[in-house]
Amino acid sequence: MSIYFIYTLSLINGANAQGARVVLSLYALDLGARPFTVGVLAATFSIVPVMLGVKVGKLADRLGARWLLIAGAAAGGLGMLMPYLFPGIPAIFAAGILNGPSAVLFNLLLQNLVGLLSEPEYRARNFGNYSLINALYSFIGPLFAGFTIDHLGHAYACLSLAVFSLAPAAMLAIWGKHLPGGTRHAESEDRRDTGMLSYPGVRTTLVTGSLQNTADSLYQFYMPVYAHAKGLSASAIGVILAMYPAAATVMRIMLTRLILRFQEERLLACAFYLGAGSLSLVPFFSTTITLASISFVLGLGMGCCGPIVTMLMFGSAPPGRSGEALGLKMTINHLTKLVTPMVFGSVASAFGLSPVFWINALMLSVGGYLSYPKSKT
Repeated sequence: MSIYFIYTLSLINGANAQGARVVLSLYALDLGARPFTVGVLAATFSIVPVMLGVKVGKLADRLGARWLLIAGAAAGGLGMLMPYLFPGIPAIFAAGILNGPSAVLFNLLLQNLVGLLSEPEYRARNFGNYSLINALYSFIGPLFAGFTIDHLGHAYACLSLAVFSLAPAAMLAIWGKHLPGGTRHAESEDRRDTGMLSYPGVRTTLVTGSLQNTADSLYQFYMPVYAHAKGLSASAIGVILAMYPAAATVMRIMLTRLILRFQEERLLACAFYLGAGSLSLVPFFSTTITLASISFVLGLGMGCCGPIVTMLMFGSAPPGRSGEALGLKMTINHLTKLVTPMVFGSVASAFGLSPVFWINALMLSVGGYLSYPKSKT
């Protein structure tokens, strides 16, 4: 099975997922939802990943990924169909909950497949290319969502994303039999969820990865809220959000060379600090150009965080348990995402949106401090 098949699946499903987040949050705002409600909506995307992350990873280690991925594509498509058929806040929340399985299945299983399909000497390159695909779909998704909303409306934007979810399902049904299978047996060693925490590299990566993913999620949901409050159009919001992955693409093109030149942990720390500086500036600006520029600088800083964290987690996992390790990472990440949007929604409702970005920047600063390899001097 070619690694390019995995890249194509990631591009299509990822663009759908990114578009869904923008469409659902803007749809909720259009229906009169408050920032706290949007925060709760952000949390719904993490409910299923929290419950299924480790279990899906173990299933993939034993049984393979094909049918799990098909189930994820079907859940995402059904979720986006509901706001079209039943317009309203309840349907939007149902869509968020059903998009959770799609996110956990595709993100976890495709990351693991990249590692499994890569020879050790090409693993950094392939994870770097995979991260480029992630940046590309993060650019396409918000742009598609913004322009579709402006030209067709929120409901038809949901329908469009539901239809596009059929593509990865069809690809997997036709060619998915060539994907790597699982071990089909359970190892005798400790398979408890807490057993993975006995590995120091896994513990450190869990903490830094959860900080990065939480900060990224808060930015993706609250930047549209902030821009909407400043009177910007859906197309303008889509352009602002698209600058983040555009810059991430630039950074990820250079990722393999940067990893060879600098230590992974040091590069990760610098990326955290640059991201923190960018987020701290958001509340001082309100035009499309300035916010898009800040988003671009943020993308430069954060563009290498995701793939480095994934590489560190895959490399820290014991043999035959990479899916479980990545599943644990995803579970912890989404557990923090489940709690923090509601907390930050309360902060935004009580004190405005500015503290959301400043606290977000502080979280990234903590991630930078923890990532820096001070113990390896």
